[in-house]
This record gives sequence, structure tokens and C-alpha cells, in this order.
Amino acid sequence: MVHTLNIIGGGMAGSEAAWQAAHAGLSVIIHEMRPKVGTFAHRTGHLGEMVCSNSFRSDDHEQNAVGLLHWEMMQANGLIMQTAYQHRLPAGGALAVDRDPFAESVTAALKAHPNIQISYDEITSLPDQGHWIIATGPLTSGALADAIQRETGAEALAFFDAIAPIVYADSVDMDVAWMQSRYDKGETEEEQTAYLNCPMTKDQYEAFIDALLAAEKTAFKEGETAGYFDGCLPIEVMAERGRETLRFGPMKPVGLTNAHDPATKPYAVVQLRRDNALGTLFNIVGFQTKMKYGAQKSVFKTIPGLQDAEFARLGGIHRNTFINAPTLLDQQMRLRSKPHIRFAGQITGVEGYVESAAMGLLAGRMAVAELTGQTLPPVPPTTAMGALVTHITGGAEAKTFQPMNVNFGLFPPVDGIKGGRRNRKDRYKAYTDRAKADWRAWLGDMARDAA
Repeated sequence: MVHTLNIIGGGMAGSEAAWQAAHAGLSVIIHEMRPKVGTFAHRTGHLGEMVCSNSFRSDDHEQNAVGLLHWEMMQANGLIMQTAYQHRLPAGGALAVDRDPFAESVTAALKAHPNIQISYDEITSLPDQGHWIIATGPLTSGALADAIQRETGAEALAFFDAIAPIVYADSVDMDVAWMQSRYDKGETEEEQTAYLNCPMTKDQYEAFIDALLAAEKTAFKEGETAGYFDGCLPIEVMAERGRETLRFGPMKPVGLTNAHDPATKPYAVVQLRRDNALGTLFNIVGFQTKMKYGAQKSVFKTIPGLQDAEFARLGGIHRNTFINAPTLLDQQMRLRSKPHIRFAGQITGVEGYVESAAMGLLAGRMAVAELTGQTLPPVPPTTAMGALVTHITGGAEAKTFQPMNVNFGLFPPVDGIKGGRRNRKDRYKAYTDRAKADWRAWLGDMARDAA
């Protein structure tokens, strides 16, 4: 008997869940409302469309938790990661993706799979029967969000997520800017020169901060609160927290040497990361903003090298919703009040493309195990995947639950490894070595149970 799994949402989590379930033999229906029903952030009807950034962040699987998550997903035949590597752009030690070909490839792969159907109708209520995964992401439609809220009886948590602007490369003044990845990271010259850098003196930086603070911002609607996710703060909110905050965040000048004036150390540096394979578009790293469009142009053009910048897209801000997963979901990511429904992706309170896809991968595999009568071993909390799912299904404090990126703070300590900054490199390597062994063992257990 072939079981059917319904997935609402064709973003990172929904696409990955569908891929995992279909490969395991389930019949899968992806319910995606786009392009019939659009959102302010999406431009296409493609599955797996990237809207905020084109970066999957660090690809270092020995010293970085998100890089480890990349590795774990590749070991599990992850569609999202496989496709990301196919459309990789030079970005130093990060994994940046040519976003349009990426989404086109994800869509093509899912459409070509014989076990997958795609329905382009909006789901506006919680289904009463069948097997479902809700992976609608941060831009869940109003009708479905209301249905979820009615069922859970909880006030929907919300924060505001901001999008960084994108600049046309040929409008950047290369007599001022130069190409270099921080600390020259990367194995090839292309990777070592993956970022555009715009230097600032102390006076230029102070003037920029003044302009940020004075700029006209988007006003919130009545009843909305600006509860930002700390990993994606608008740049002006960072500036409000202290005039030096940006110099120790996205504008830090370390690891960079001005090619036009090597002897002068910049006081601050604005970095732009390549946004497409052609190298015609660059996004301003960390410059997500809630400034109004006119203010953005005037403020960002005060950056040396961007005085004549032309923008392919200006920054924006939107409301991002997620459920209080630790109180609402069981350890199998099922809604406690309706266990035939699982949740996956950003709506569960994980933050980031990679984390969202990872939770889709797990939700898909959990659904397969349940529908085929297998006993799924618990995901080891020592792995990146396990640390995340443990966090959202009970490890986090429910009263203060906020979206979370994967990080080593979610991992159980390694015995015999000292804490502190000095031992960080050894400690991180111990985390990743242990995780890889445990993840391989878990995948092996799954394969044996399925046999």
C-alpha cells in the first residue's frame, strides 16, 4: 500500500520534506499557493525560492555548526544542499547560491520525481484527516495562520524580519572599493576575492551612523510590536544599540587590506557579497533595513564607493510568524492536539535557510517512519540536526522562546574538553567529530530499520 503525505508549502522545508518522503516510496502532494497567491517577498512561483539572502552561511564543517549541518544534510541525500552546491558562487568560506537557477533546479527535480504531485491551491484551514506537514514558513498566509492560532489557542509569536538591498555591480566605484574575502578565505583566487569592500574613515563612519539614526523608518501598524530576531537585526536598530555596534558586527574592518591604500587601516568596512553567477548583482552584507526607500538611497550612497550606486532591490521589512514549538509539538514534530499534522521549517522557530531545510528533512523522514510502521531512533542531540530538533521540541524555554540558528551552544558538552576562548578550536572540532560519527550511526540505523 502506498501512503500519501501532504505538504503545505514549497519553500526550503517543504521541498526537502517532499524529496525525502518521495525517495522513501511515499506518494507526496505539495500544496503551494504561489503563484496564484503571492507574498510581498516572493518574485516567482518556483519551489525553494530564496527571498532574504543568497547565503547558506559558513561551509566549514569542522569549526562551524551551520557548516556541520550542511555536511549532515548531504549525508542524508538532501536535495536543498545538493542543489546549493550545484549553483555555488564564490563567497570565501561561506556557501552563497545563485538564487534563481537554484530555485529552478529544485522545482525541476521535484516535478520530475514520479512520486510527487504539485497542487497550486491555497490551504486555508487545518485538515481533519490524512497525513500532513505544514511548512509554510515565515510568510504563512493570513487564513492559515488564523486557523493555526485558533487550534493552538496561543497568541502567535512574531518578530520582524528585514531584507538587505542589492546593488548593480557596475555602479560601484572600483577606484574606492576592492575585492577581497575576509582573511583571504577560500581555496581559489575567485573565493579569496569574493566580496566587494568599501572602506570608511572614522569621520565617514560617524557621519554614516548619524544618517542611519536620523533616517525615516517604516512605521509599524497599530498593535504590532518590533520584536526582532537578533541574528537579523535591521542595521539602524543595531546602530541604536551603540555607535560602535556596527564596527564589531557587519562593518568590522578586521582581516581586510585596502588594495588602493594598503598602509592605511580602514576604520570600518562595508562588504557586498555576490548575489548571482554573472557577478552583476551584489547584496550589502548585514544591511537589512526598515528605512523608507528614499532614505535608503540617500544613506547608502554616503558609503565610499557606493556614491553612484544603483539598486536592483531596496531593503524591506515584514512580519515573521512562528509557533511556540516547545509547548505545541511533540518530539516527532507533531502537533499535540492534532498528531496527524507535523510542522517543519521556520514556522517551528528555527532561523535560516539551512535550518529550515534541515527540519523539513527530519519531518519528511519522521513521516515515512510513521506511515510505514518503522520505529525511528531518536535523533542524537550531539548532531547539528538533533541539537536543533531537541531545542524546538522541548529543549528551549517556552516562556522566552525565540527563533534560533544552529550553534554549538545547543550541543551537549564534550567530556574532557575545556571551555573558554583559548580552547574553542579544539572544542569545536570535538563537537563536529562526535556529531559526524553519531549522524552516520543514526542514518545506518534508519537504513537497517527500513530494510
